Amino acid sequence: MDETFHITRDSFRQLFDCMFEPLCRFLAFYTTDRMIIEEVVQDIFIKLWEERETLQITSIKTYLYTAARNRMLNAIRNEKRRNSLLEQWVEHETENRRGEECFDIDEFTLHIQSAIDTLPDKCKIIFNLSKKEMLTYKQIAERLEISIKTVESQMGIALRKIRERLFAIYHR
Repeated sequence: MDETFHITRDSFRQLFDCMFEPLCRFLAFYTTDRMIIEEVVQDIFIKLWEERETLQITSIKTYLYTAARNRMLNAIRNEKRRNSLLEQWVEHETENRRGEECFDIDEFTLHIQSAIDTLPDKCKIIFNLSKKEMLTYKQIAERLEISIKTVESQMGIALRKIRERLFAIYHR
């Protein structure tokens, strides 16, 4: 017989207090960056609270560990993408500035902002809400009164266009 776990304010607080550290220890197998670990664990608890009315959870522990693992893998993948762009930039700068010791991170930041500025208005708004205001896709969808799928689609477009623009700049 499947029992669905119902989340109340009290049960949520108890769950958070009981599971926060074990989830952090679990995620330490993926990274030693405590800040990323805590951010991931907080994000899954926020999602759990926000979606408590619609989630059908039969095993809360399984749900939390699976959500933590998946979100951590996404965070690692996103970090690798950021690092790849930075590595491409460093490689380009190394080729163009032989003999010089420093790179201009401000210049790189300006190129990124320039790429963001060229996005279509809807993409730019969604991208900024996600990356600058750190809103979840659900929060963006609610704020803009659009579907989460639209947010996902627009973020995909934004990221692709930014990557293409930076690639064009650094591979001339």
